[in-house]
Amino acid sequence: MKFLLVALIVVLVAGVLVGIGCATRTVLQVGHPAPDFTAPATDNKTVTLSALRGQWVVLYFYPKANTPGCTKEACSLRDGYLKLQQQGVVILGASLDTIDAQKSFKEKHSLPFDLLSDADKKIARAYGVLAPGGLFTRRETFIIDPKGNLARVLDKVDVAKHDAEILGAVLALKAGE
Repeated sequence: MKFLLVALIVVLVAGVLVGIGCATRTVLQVGHPAPDFTAPATDNKTVTLSALRGQWVVLYFYPKANTPGCTKEACSLRDGYLKLQQQGVVILGASLDTIDAQKSFKEKHSLPFDLLSDADKKIARAYGVLAPGGLFTRRETFIIDPKGNLARVLDKVDVAKHDAEILGAVLALKAGE
């Protein structure tokens, strides 16, 4: 009897914890407009998505700056940056880190693209990537076409080869235009 009671409590608590981060998960649909946002960015800039119309935009979310997986992913994008830039791709990395943490991460790893601070979690909520508990974002990438529409979502990311995944997706999307 105690086992059943403990099991029931575990199930209820797990349901509540999952509900904290996912109950309002936004499901974005390919072909629909990507949610617009304005956020503080590295290099003392402010980035607004709608101001980037006419360009391919890669918005990638990562859990936390300067952690092993996030560093590997950012460095993959750094190393493949030239090829992506040649395809007209603007890369934006976003996490819940402060702008100071983002600046430090960018400088430490010589990242040639902007990182966004989403400390207020508005962008993560709009894109449905806030992890359960709301302490970080899930690792997901959104490719936004020049018209501002969501063209592709990459929710299974190989951090070591993310640049190649994105390049392949952009080339495939362009070929379908």
